[in-house]
Amino acid sequence: MLHRFLADMMEHTDFNWAEQMNCAVTVCDAGGVIVYMNERSRATFGDGLVGTNLFPCHSAASQEKIRNMLATGESNAYTISKNGVRKMIYQTPWRRDGQIAGMVEISMVIPEEMPHYVR
Repeated sequence: MLHRFLADMMEHTDFNWAEQMNCAVTVCDAGGVIVYMNERSRATFGDGLVGTNLFPCHSAASQEKIRNMLATGESNAYTISKNGVRKMIYQTPWRRDGQIAGMVEISMVIPEEMPHYVR
């Protein structure tokens, strides 16, 4: 069943735009099963995770936040510092036919000092 879902997902979703982006793009379904990882995501988190569930990789608090996003459609954004590198993390549900079908996480390296503009 999972294999069929993943095959259908990949057949009907063109991720070519994300494959060589300069940020990590990870996509899961509504149950937390990873359905896509771009090149940067695989380099960051490891190869072979597509088809596995992301919940065991997260703390209880993070699991609750992800479940809330999948239930409500809300997005989550924050910055982190890890190993001397600052990153912005943006997580948001994606939809199919108007229904929440999963979540996308985009993780990008940001400079220590980043300009902010009010426009």
